[in-house]
Amino acid sequence: MRWVLPDHIQDALPSDAHRLESLRRRLLDAFRLRGYQLVMPPLLEYLDSLTTGAGKDLELRTFKLVDQLSGRSMGVRADMTPQVTRIDAHLLNRRGVSRLCYCGSVLHTLPSTLTGTREPLQLGAELYGHAGIEADVEILRLLAEVLRLAEVPASRIDIGHVGLFHALAARAGLVPGREEELFDLLQAKDVPELRRMLADVSEPARSALLALPELYGGPEVLAEAAARLPQDAEIAGPLAELRQLADALGDLPVSFDLADLRGYHYHSGVVFAAYGAESPAALALGGRYDRVGQAFGRARPATGFSLDLRELAWHLPIPAAPAGAVLAPPDDDAGLASEVSALRARGEIVMVALPGHEGTWNEAGCDRQLVKRGDRWAVVPLQGE
Repeated sequence: MRWVLPDHIQDALPSDAHRLESLRRRLLDAFRLRGYQLVMPPLLEYLDSLTTGAGKDLELRTFKLVDQLSGRSMGVRADMTPQVTRIDAHLLNRRGVSRLCYCGSVLHTLPSTLTGTREPLQLGAELYGHAGIEADVEILRLLAEVLRLAEVPASRIDIGHVGLFHALAARAGLVPGREEELFDLLQAKDVPELRRMLADVSEPARSALLALPELYGGPEVLAEAAARLPQDAEIAGPLAELRQLADALGDLPVSFDLADLRGYHYHSGVVFAAYGAESPAALALGGRYDRVGQAFGRARPATGFSLDLRELAWHLPIPAAPAGAVLAPPDDDAGLASEVSALRARGEIVMVALPGHEGTWNEAGCDRQLVKRGDRWAVVPLQGE
């Protein structure tokens, strides 16, 4: 059957496409008003450019093929953030701050959930060139504003810091394979398995790693973390950054989860995930990734977030039925042309009838028509359908 699409790939029919495009325009306009400039990276790149510095998770999600012109391995982008980082580091080459945004389709080898799509419409914003916590505050506030504008306000924004994990994993002396296992167990908050795995790790690293899944909640969790984790600079620094965020974002629904370390191969500092009231899965993910630009010849401080516009649109309230279109007859009357122009200037959809399709224009969305009454054209309900 030639009309059947691959699993987890969908068309966007007119009502869905209109909803997605309206949301895309609204959010990109919000980015523009805050100084974020739109970039449009290509769908295909050489594989080493798409995946270098982004961790093995991204490589596994990337469709691969061979370029028939060069013979080199290419990939269909699975995440636009590394591409935007390449643009900032290699093409724009600015000395100061860059604020960039983007929106486009990405392709995944597997869906992230049982009902998810393999072709997310990724929208995001990235801030380059500022290492201070002010950049993280700006990005988190922008994320909260984007969700508000999308009419899916964040009910919770969980914040963590991968620096804590790296510091504690180094203290534990774990080899890379064991560190991966530890990461997976912390993400799952599987305390029994954590105890088994850490049985031969010396104190205080063992107790500190076992404490991470319990360090979840409001800003008070940060004081508890300071008391339970080892007292050294590699741990005090990340905790101080989290306290600064707690103070700066007190009006937002922020919480802290010190075991939420998603993307630890990629991120270098603060990480966060935003949730809606009706969404058990995160609506948006982000964090700091200062090292990724090094792969493109220029390591720059970087922080940002991205989300799937398709997933976000699914959570929107069902819109009211849109106003129908106006059907205009195929007439070269100057008055008709003037009326059609005036209607379109007011935002009305006006379709010109084509011959031989009588009785079908309601299928196309027409519910009114232009008819001539005397020397004037008037809009009346569609007749004869």
